[in-house]
This record gives sequence, C-alpha cells and structure tokens, in this order.
Amino acid sequence: MKKKNLLLQQAISALLFVAVLVLLGYLSKRYDVVWDWTVGKRNTLTQASQKQLQSMDSPIKFIAFAYPGADERASVDFFVGRYQRVKPDIEVEFVDPASQPAKVREYKISTPGEVVLEYQGRRENLRGLSEQEITTALQRLSYTGDSWIVFLEGHGERSTAANGPEDFSQFAQALKDKGLKVQGLNLVKTPQIPDNTSLLVIASPRAALLDGEIKLIQQYVEKGGNLLWLADPENDPGLNAVADALGIRWQNGYAIFPEYEALGTGHPGIYAALGYPPTPVTRDLQQVTLFPLVRSVTASGSGWTASPMLVTTETAWLETGKLDGGPVSMDESSGDVPGPLNIGMTLTRDRPGAEAPAAAPTSPDAPPPPKPQQRVVVIGDADFISNAYLGQLGNQQLGLNAVQWLAARDNQMNIDIPKAPDVNLFLPDWAIALLAGGFVLVLPLLLIGIGIGRWISRRRK
Repeated sequence: MKKKNLLLQQAISALLFVAVLVLLGYLSKRYDVVWDWTVGKRNTLTQASQKQLQSMDSPIKFIAFAYPGADERASVDFFVGRYQRVKPDIEVEFVDPASQPAKVREYKISTPGEVVLEYQGRRENLRGLSEQEITTALQRLSYTGDSWIVFLEGHGERSTAANGPEDFSQFAQALKDKGLKVQGLNLVKTPQIPDNTSLLVIASPRAALLDGEIKLIQQYVEKGGNLLWLADPENDPGLNAVADALGIRWQNGYAIFPEYEALGTGHPGIYAALGYPPTPVTRDLQQVTLFPLVRSVTASGSGWTASPMLVTTETAWLETGKLDGGPVSMDESSGDVPGPLNIGMTLTRDRPGAEAPAAAPTSPDAPPPPKPQQRVVVIGDADFISNAYLGQLGNQQLGLNAVQWLAARDNQMNIDIPKAPDVNLFLPDWAIALLAGGFVLVLPLLLIGIGIGRWISRRRK
C-alpha cells in the first residue's frame, strides 16, 4: 500500500512538473520580459527614440534584403525588436535578393543585408543598423512638408556650404539629418523671399544690407514670416527697421561673466548657460550650452509677446569697452549695463491675416481654437552653432530646438540620440603592461604550478 501511494505521489509530482514546464513555455511565448544591464542602457531605446515613435500614428515597415540563414536577419530582428516593444505596429519583411531581383531593383538595393524603412508610402534606405541611423531616418520620413530653412547670404554671413571653423556646414547637415530642407538666399541675385520659406535665418552678416534687401526682410516679417536672427557683438548690418518691426533693441558690448574661472570656460566673455527659463525652445533642454562673446537684447513690446530664453546671472554685466585681454570691471558711469542680461529671446504673436482653424462643434463655453502663431528667436551670438562650437555640450540641441520650433515642428524637438558612454576602453600604460604581464607570465606560471602541485600530491598517495 505504501509503495502504491509513493508511486502515485511520484506520478502526480511528474505531472505537476510537466504542467509547470508547459505553462512557463506558454508564458514565455505570450509575454516578453527584457532586462538591459549595459552601462547607460545602451540596448534600450532612449527617450528621444520613444518620443519619435509616439509621434508617428501610422504603421512602420522594415524591409531587409538578406539571404535565408544569413546573420543579417538576426541582427535586423534584434534592432527592430527594440522598436517593436514601444510601437507594436512595426512590421518586418525579409526578402531573398536571389529569388526576387525585381524587388531589388525597385528598392535600389546595392548590397545584400541592406534595410529599407517605409512609412506612409515614403521610404529610405538605411546606411547602417543603429539607433542613431534608424531614429533619424524616422524623423525624416515623418516630415511631409515642402517648406525650406532659408539662410541669408551675400553679406559675410556664416556659410552653410563652407567648412571653416566659423561656418555652419555641420549645423546645416544636422538639419538635413532631421528631414529639413536647407538652402541659401542672396537677395541681390533673387530679390524675393520664396513663398515656401518656413524660416529665414539671418546669421550675423558682416556687411551692411542694401535698402531694398532690408525692405524685403521687413515685409517678410510684417506678413508673418518666422525668423531666426543671430547677431554677434559689434555687428551692425543696418537692420534697424527689422528690429523696429520686432520691437527689439540690440545692446552694443560684450557680456562679461565673473564665474568663468570657477566654470573653467577660460575667458570672461564666454557664457556657460546652466539653466533656462521655461520657453518652448528650452523647456526640456537639460544640457549646458556655451556662447563665446555674446551680446544682450531688450524687447519693448510692439504687439509681440517676448519671453526671455537665455538669461545671465545677476553678477554678469554688459561691457561697453574693448576686450583687449586686460582686466575688466563693472563701471556704470562708462555705460556698462548690470545684469541679469537677456542674451536670447523668443517672440510670438498671432500671424497677421491668418484665420483661426475650423474646429469641430463643442460646447458653447469652449474657448475658440488659437490662431496660427508667428515665431521669432533672437540670440546675441552666432558662434555657438558654428563648426568650431557645435559639438560643445548642448549647443547643437539648442540650435536644432530653435529651428524646429520656428518651423512649427514642435513634436520633433529634443529628439537627439546620445552616444553610448562605454564603447571605448582607454587604459594608462601601466595598466596595459600589467595586463600583458599577467597573461604572458603570471597566468602560465600559475597553471604550471597548479599542475606540478597536483602531480606531487598524487605521487605521495
């Protein structure tokens, strides 16, 4: 009897064990649980990528041209799986290049393993499989507008084509990577600002503009055009009429920051912004930005809503004298302006002549829909997004935020993929020598010693 009870218990235990295994297998197929233990969560999508996916309502499709059994297929599944966990309506299709040559020609595939990204009928061939490549491609595909970011040229402005340290070629490429279209405009050659201009950029012209050019820019602003105006110190291109239309005044001089030694900027005229007022451009910006030799700006209203975007500390001041490398001090009697100083502002108003968008019928007490906004950003420095300073801390992100807000791409702001912090290992010379000695000498001698010790132990037995 005891033997039968024992067998019955063993049988029940075996059945329960099998049932648990089946249940675990079912749950593992139905639910995914993923842990990312890498430094900086490198195998988890950043908040920037998640924000981009959340802004895309339609399904996304990855088409991978890889041979059956190729390693590229596993790599695609790995990278796309990170995106599918955030946006389930992402589809992956594998195409055998050998059996479907017509599709290879249709999608302009040059090498096996290439991946094509499709969204809302638009497609883009990916240059590589990384979060940076995929997310920036999604940004480009999600933008359907035909508007242009137009840079004023012909007066010594920062060039979007040249590669000098003062030029904007790297910033122009960053805008293109975000799906924006960039072009230069010389008003002497083409005496009109195109109707499809989403944003006009005035990047600190060194020479005075002609009266006709100033009139064209003034008309562009008065008709509701968006503007990014970057004005270096001691730079007066004769745009007072445009400043009057915006209700602003540039203050001549250099902003001085006594904290430069503690912050390590190396010069009292280099401002390191550590915090920002809650404007649409800077609300989610958490990085420090650097502005070399910056001026201040004031606003007088004139129908605009002005919001400080970059504000110095109270200890800063506007130095109206020359910066010749000698000591500087605050002297109001000589015209110096005490801080805090506004070195950047946003200006908004209802777009002139624009009607409020039609809204669906709601309750009688519901507020009317807002009218389209005209947006302007003015900053007293153009160097911060030049090739020399664009890669410094958060300079690029601030520049991209300003342009995307001015171009009415609010949902694309603050989407930037940081580099992984642990992709390279740097060791001092002594550490490299220690590792080499350990593997070449210590480890072999240790193994030989263990072997000799075991041999002697066995001989004694």
